[in-house]
Amino acid sequence: MSRRLWLVLGALWSTSALADAYDFRIYQLGNPQSAPAANANFRAFSRRLAAGITSANLSPPETLGHSAFAITADLSVVDFGEAKEAGHIPTQQSITGPVLLPSIHVRKGLPWSFELGVRAAWFEKSRMGTGTLELKWALNEGFTYLPDICVRGSITKILNSRDFDVTAGGLDLGIGKQFAIAGMVTLTPYIGWNLVFVGASSNNVDFNPSRTLAEADAPGAEFSNYYVFDSVLAANNTNNRFYGGFRFIAGVVQLGFEFSYTTLGSFNDSKIGTVDGTCQDRQVCMPPVLAYNSTVGFDF
Repeated sequence: MSRRLWLVLGALWSTSALADAYDFRIYQLGNPQSAPAANANFRAFSRRLAAGITSANLSPPETLGHSAFAITADLSVVDFGEAKEAGHIPTQQSITGPVLLPSIHVRKGLPWSFELGVRAAWFEKSRMGTGTLELKWALNEGFTYLPDICVRGSITKILNSRDFDVTAGGLDLGIGKQFAIAGMVTLTPYIGWNLVFVGASSNNVDFNPSRTLAEADAPGAEFSNYYVFDSVLAANNTNNRFYGGFRFIAGVVQLGFEFSYTTLGSFNDSKIGTVDGTCQDRQVCMPPVLAYNSTVGFDF
């Protein structure tokens, strides 16, 4: 009796009625036991997702100063390009356009030109979010005729995912310059390059979530069609992100816009060969990821 109860509860948990439109269902990537491209799909998916959740910087190279504080509401509009079908972005319902990632970004200035920041974001139409912790150090800032230069380290993690984990660590270099306008407003254009390391793993995945109770109750069926994807090692999976933007500050109010372009590179899979951004003749592909980011908030 207890076994049947657990099977019923499992069936209820796996039903699509409990899932939001853009919740991920990685069983759609294929079972590694039977689908040759499954592990390559998972590896490519983790790099695409990491590109999306790390697509916003939205702060120029200069730091806030040791006693300053900033809080902003940010919005990222992420375009995954040609990779939107279930085999590439395995959501409950197909992604039909750019994905919105609204977030709250809090930054605190520290002594010696350091700055600490945290960001909490929500993945549109899903029950998932992301958390980011970042530390920035301005190598050069505040000089009249020299640009501001900074290095920034960050770590971003997907939160509340169902049966997988993606963590992205980043290191970027930024350069910019602040200009005063009429003594009341400052404009700061900036550009940068971000190297992102992507690690991912999965739990045991049910590759037949639509099985009936009778099928689940068959001898040995409770362990059939369950498997894990090969882990994705961060050292072997890197994305290159190029970004540029500008920020206005008037009083304590700040506005900003940023464009982000991420190339996912390529890798060789032992079963299907080369995986790159070519979607016309590749079973699995990784086209560039574009993002348009905006911010509004207060700088104290």
